[in-house]
Amino acid sequence: MKLEIKTYSKSLVPDVLDFEKRLREEEQFWGWEINDAYRDAVESSFDRHAFDNALSLLAYVNGRVVGRIDASLIPSHFDGSIKAYLDWICVIKSSRHQGVAQALMNSLRKELRGRGITTLIALTAANDEAQRFYQHIPNSFMRDTGIWIDV
Repeated sequence: MKLEIKTYSKSLVPDVLDFEKRLREEEQFWGWEINDAYRDAVESSFDRHAFDNALSLLAYVNGRVVGRIDASLIPSHFDGSIKAYLDWICVIKSSRHQGVAQALMNSLRKELRGRGITTLIALTAANDEAQRFYQHIPNSFMRDTGIWIDV
């Protein structure tokens, strides 16, 4: 399997929409619909300054997206640092356990180090596969408990 990691850009939205549709064909529990409103929101995010701190990478095999990782950079006046928040990592079910998630994580960490960012914060997904993945990330440890607060 030849894996290629690309930075997600507006021109790659069609590839991601195809990925999202294939995700739903293989697993039925995704919580949002892939429709015109979704596509428009994603495309417009690439034109808005509010998303300047967003970083997303795509994993390709044979010209199709099989995984993605999304993070946001979080600058803070608290200590003058910039940390990153891991928003999402997902590999299509038929491509799991082949090193795709690890390659995405390694690429993200390399990109963050290149930007001088030394901390990546993640909330772990509750499913067993995700838990096993997070527990095996080198140089990582569970530190705090995450909480989601509706605003």
